Amino acid sequence: MAEVIRMPKMSDTMEEGVIAEWHKKVGDTVKVGDILADVETDKATMELESYEEGTLLYIGIEKGASVPVDGIIAVVGKEGEDYKALLEGGSAPAPAAAPQEEEAPAPEKAPSAPAAQPAPAAPVNATVIRMPKMSDTMEEGVLVSWQKKVGDKVRSGDILAEVETDKATMELEAYDEGILLYQGVEAGTAVPVDGVIAVVGEEGADYKALLNEGAPQAAASEQKPAEASAAPVPAASAENTDPQAADGDRLKASPLAKKLAEEKGIDIKKVTGSGENGRIVKRDIDSFVPSAASAETPAPAVAPARTAPAAAPAPVGGYEDIPVSQMRKTIARRLSESLFTAPHFYVTMEINMDKAMALRPQLNEASTAKISFNDMVVKASALALKRHPEVNSAWLGDKIRRYHYVNVGVAVAVDEGLLVPVIRDADKKGLAAISGEVKELAGKAKDKKLQPSEWEGNTFSVSNLGMFGVDEFTAIINPPDSCILAVGGIKKVAAFKEDGSVYPVNIMKVTLSADHRVVDGALAASFLQTLKGLLENPFSMLI
Repeated sequence: MAEVIRMPKMSDTMEEGVIAEWHKKVGDTVKVGDILADVETDKATMELESYEEGTLLYIGIEKGASVPVDGIIAVVGKEGEDYKALLEGGSAPAPAAAPQEEEAPAPEKAPSAPAAQPAPAAPVNATVIRMPKMSDTMEEGVLVSWQKKVGDKVRSGDILAEVETDKATMELEAYDEGILLYQGVEAGTAVPVDGVIAVVGEEGADYKALLNEGAPQAAASEQKPAEASAAPVPAASAENTDPQAADGDRLKASPLAKKLAEEKGIDIKKVTGSGENGRIVKRDIDSFVPSAASAETPAPAVAPARTAPAAAPAPVGGYEDIPVSQMRKTIARRLSESLFTAPHFYVTMEINMDKAMALRPQLNEASTAKISFNDMVVKASALALKRHPEVNSAWLGDKIRRYHYVNVGVAVAVDEGLLVPVIRDADKKGLAAISGEVKELAGKAKDKKLQPSEWEGNTFSVSNLGMFGVDEFTAIINPPDSCILAVGGIKKVAAFKEDGSVYPVNIMKVTLSADHRVVDGALAASFLQTLKGLLENPFSMLI
């Protein structure tokens, strides 16, 4: 019996995958363990292995196309077997929810048929290069510079361009061979994930059919409301200017996008889709800002009249508008989501650092790397997390994920914002190893050379501002962690003995920001007590 092959979820953050290469073609024999295709996820390019035996009857996705998780990729079965019923079954749930929409697909498909006739050669002779998702937080990338120009020969593995993401500047590698036929983006331009960057193919190939293949459908869908009725047109055009909103109730939107729009109270018809053929996806809902046009007419008319005089004096003192970098955009979005989604609470504790200060010079005499107090905090945090695994967890909505490993993210300030490289298995590493790794990753972060594997996978974070003279502060949780530790500077203060005499002591204040959905107050206090014990008796970290 034929079996449908679907896009697997290859990482915890994966929402879709791109077919980078097919290793089998229709009609080939497939055995268990054979590699069907290479799939580019949000973190790496991985091999898609077959778990079925038989003949490859159907390939539903072209090379270079993206597929949502659980989307149909191929069908494997007996040679000559009728598999079409499986494909219909896979797509049936969408129209089943609204039986009246059954008539709508026919008009949609009608205009696409003529457009598809001149295009058969184009997919064979040319391939569209799209902006890949180079990190789990990336929504768009800036094309910093082109390494190839139109007319150049391109081989698989050649570097087409340099792309600035929210965390690093990375090289965009070509997976196809041919001539660079088209550049759709100028250097310095931001491109959303999955946006068209270029076209590579055979010399003289008609690549315009690839770029315009969705246009006839959009034009046809925009004409239908106009023909239906003359009176409603002005209202419809004022409220729904999006192509996907113009086709009645048939909106091109993912199920997740529809769900998020409903939860946030967003009219999905007013959202512009950035997915394939204008499809609305999760990122469109997350970034949607209601248009000022949706307000009542009198309000915008009065507002500009009152604000215009107030705005006039602003240039007198002079000011500068600084473009927001990709990194700063992502910091703003992720930390806003964290602060306003996760219920933060804060617990502060003072730690006596006298013994740590006495031990540090001895450690540095024997160590190959210069150990800092921050290295001690990272090590102590990792050991405390092993004793309090509830803190080493993440909120996933319907469940709490408790990690069996400890990866500590260390906040590093860079020119454009903040990066958090990760010290993996920090509980198993010595102070010298942690020190060397922190310095290496911090250097890469400042040079924008960090790779995705070096900033992803944290289970806890540490942010230290003590070196800037800060006594104490509170930090915003770094998703998906449930806690972050804010570390202040070491300060000499007066302490009192039982007889009332005064003596100096070196105190460091730490504040734990915790997600109350995962961590309660008593647990946070218990974690800090363990951390305090380790730092006040640092020899215990060396045993």
